[in-house]
Amino acid sequence: MPVNAVPTKERIILGIDPGTTIMGYGVLRIIGNNPQLLTMGVLQLGKMGDHYLKLRRIFERTLGLIEQYHPDEMAIEAPFFGKNVQSMLKLGRAQGIAMAAALYRDIPITEYAPLKIKLAITGNGKAAKEQVADMLRRILHIPEENMLPQLDATDGLAAALCHFYQTNRPSLEKPYKSWKDFINQHPSRLSRETSPRKTYVRHKKSPDAEEE
Repeated sequence: MPVNAVPTKERIILGIDPGTTIMGYGVLRIIGNNPQLLTMGVLQLGKMGDHYLKLRRIFERTLGLIEQYHPDEMAIEAPFFGKNVQSMLKLGRAQGIAMAAALYRDIPITEYAPLKIKLAITGNGKAAKEQVADMLRRILHIPEENMLPQLDATDGLAAALCHFYQTNRPSLEKPYKSWKDFINQHPSRLSRETSPRKTYVRHKKSPDAEEE
């Protein structure tokens, strides 16, 4: 390296697509302004009948990824809020336990709505998962044979790439550095826990509102 050369800054971003049947993940290495794929994959949970054992596996796998790749930041997809309250609660727990693993290792977290991730990757907030996967393959120059059949993997990778794009913008969401920080940024979530129906109504509109 020349004497006056400035070292190229490198950082690692872990992206997580939470789920209680399949958890998708992707890891990017950023060198300067160039994102490179390190790994992507899925954690299969469908054969595990006990919900709490699933949560433990999510925590263990997320922590394992952190210890293996030493990410500087985590980007995680926000749960999609639908009409099934029980599914919403389980998905929220899956997200929370993955976040707990990152917070346990002092990894800053940024949460992104599904529509925002799709918009960042494809330019279309309502793009299909297949379109997101294909765009990721093109952007990151991933060989066709290395693409996985489970689109949860590319969803996790998309969260990481979305975070990379957003860090170049002044409107970046403020990351959570602790549970207290998370609660301070979302004080209304405490009261919403006791009213699932209101949670659905309020959150149903929020992802669309972000894209306006």
